[in-house]
Amino acid sequence: MRKTVRTLLTLGLTSMLLLQGCGSGKSADVPFTPKYDKDTEFSLTVAGDYSNFESLEAEFERFYEYYPNASLQYVSLDDYGNVISSALVGSEPPDIFTTKSSMIGNEKYDDMFAACEVLSDESVGIDYSCIRSSLIRTTDSGDVVMLPVFTTSYGMLVNMDIFEKEGLKVPTNFKELMTVCEKLKAAGYESPVMGTDRFSGSGLFNNFVYPMYAYNVIKNNDKIDALNNFEPGSGELMRPALERLDEFVKSDCIDVAKCQAEISDEYDQVIMRFFEGDVPMMLAAGDVVSGTAKRESKSDAFTANPFKYRFFTAPAGDKGGYFINSISICFSVNKNSKNLDMANEFMRFLISKKELNNMAGLKRLITPTDDFSSDELYSAIADIPDDRSFSDKETGLLDPAVRQFRAAIYAVGNGTMTVDEAVAAYGSIPEE
Repeated sequence: MRKTVRTLLTLGLTSMLLLQGCGSGKSADVPFTPKYDKDTEFSLTVAGDYSNFESLEAEFERFYEYYPNASLQYVSLDDYGNVISSALVGSEPPDIFTTKSSMIGNEKYDDMFAACEVLSDESVGIDYSCIRSSLIRTTDSGDVVMLPVFTTSYGMLVNMDIFEKEGLKVPTNFKELMTVCEKLKAAGYESPVMGTDRFSGSGLFNNFVYPMYAYNVIKNNDKIDALNNFEPGSGELMRPALERLDEFVKSDCIDVAKCQAEISDEYDQVIMRFFEGDVPMMLAAGDVVSGTAKRESKSDAFTANPFKYRFFTAPAGDKGGYFINSISICFSVNKNSKNLDMANEFMRFLISKKELNNMAGLKRLITPTDDFSSDELYSAIADIPDDRSFSDKETGLLDPAVRQFRAAIYAVGNGTMTVDEAVAAYGSIPEE
């Protein structure tokens, strides 16, 4: 087996960049051809923080078709973020392990990233051109050490049966949303749009208006440093999004008090309330949507009266919704693996349009490939034009700045601050 010694990489905040000209997502998907003898015997361990990883285990089974004498296992590590670096140098280190974009720039993960195989090395032979280019991250030296297998975004679950019953089309922009909600309200739907009123990325206000704000930040990238440094006056960049949110919560679209009374968490109850069947649109992030399949059978209402549903971007903009490419989970290879060749071989198998789409479909997360049509649940994303589709990393916003925006929308959405007050208080708005 090939073993490669590479220069250790220290990843800082600016070390991961968008890789241009690679991973266009438009190349043909070449069928997997094994490099090694089918009778090769080896074992691989994949480590992550999911309590179970059924979609990955399904890929193990598909891989066995090429290597029947392989033995692959997934292990879930408690307190993953704090133990993965030490696990990579332990007595039984994983061969492949999950990484997240949130780890980038955090010094505690320097050793972890230093242990990563360079997946862009030509000798490794991984063709990741099926992955959307905005999702590829590289080190300062241009190396790819992590590849996305699941992505997520912000948006809303839509009860397609309700729209068919009422003879309505799913709204694609804010004007259409106002019109549709007026008709739904008249038809007896108390709150045409619902969601969880929580201070989180899955909160209803964030799902509705953060993509619009992120788009505005990208269009005004000369002001990003001011936003990150909380400079006086920089909060003005929030105004268009806050004004739109204020208009939204004061309209007939949503009854925030009803949302507060009926949905108290941002995951299970969002799904179960949607499955009651009387909510036309439920604001929810992709990570929440991923839990729908397992909960269909747990909902008595859905079991008795199942309905079709799909995921759409929230139509907050005048011209339409905004799709944020956000990485949920990446895979990296331990360059010190005792079975490095076969770890890379499994990655070469997995990183293809066919396998990534299969895996994302089973997990009910968004595929990192360009083929949104592979999963009807997310197929509407394909209709978002390129100029309103972007990576979360393109904003350049640091976490404190993101949290201040969440504090602003939480205050404005709940009526504890006016738009003017939130704009003026940017940098010092109390966080829940």
